[in-house]
Amino acid sequence: MNLCKSTVSIVSILALALVTSCSMKYAFNGASISPDTRSVSVQYITNVAPIINPTLSQTLTESIKDRFVSQTSLMVIQSDADLNFEGQITGYTVSPVAIQSDQYASQNRLTITVMVKFTNKKNPELNYNKSFSQYEDFPGAQQLIQVESGLAKTIVDKLVDEIFNAAVANW
Repeated sequence: MNLCKSTVSIVSILALALVTSCSMKYAFNGASISPDTRSVSVQYITNVAPIINPTLSQTLTESIKDRFVSQTSLMVIQSDADLNFEGQITGYTVSPVAIQSDQYASQNRLTITVMVKFTNKKNPELNYNKSFSQYEDFPGAQQLIQVESGLAKTIVDKLVDEIFNAAVANW
C-alpha cells in the first residue's frame, strides 16, 4: 500500500512540475494563453446582415465577454487589451432544408454568420480575420418568430465556442 501511495505522489509531483514549467497557461477548457496575457477586449459586434435581429449584436458581444470571464483569468477591458475582438454579423438567413412532395418545407434552417477580427498582441501569429457560421433547423410547420429566440441562443453559443477556440485553444 505504501508503494502505491509513493508512486502516486511521485507521479503527481512530476505532473505538477511539468505543468508549471510550461510557457503557456493551460485551463481545463482547452485554452492555452501566454502567461503574460492579462486582458481581453470585445468591441460591440455590429449587425450588417440583410435581416436584423435587434438583440443579436448585444447578445453575441456579451456572450464572448462572458466566456472569457468564466473560462479564463483575463480581465475584460474596453480597448487596447492583449487580446482584441471586433466583428460584424454578416448573415442572418432562413432557408428550407427539406422539401416535401407538395413543395412545402418540412424543415427550415436559421443560419447566423459572423466575421471576426482577432488580434493577439502577445502572439501576433495567432491573429485571424475569418468568418464563422452556425445554424439550427426547425420544423417547417413553425414560424421563425415562434422559435427564433431559442434558436438564436443555441447558435450564439456555438459561435462563441468557435470564436473562443480559434483564439485560445491552439491544438
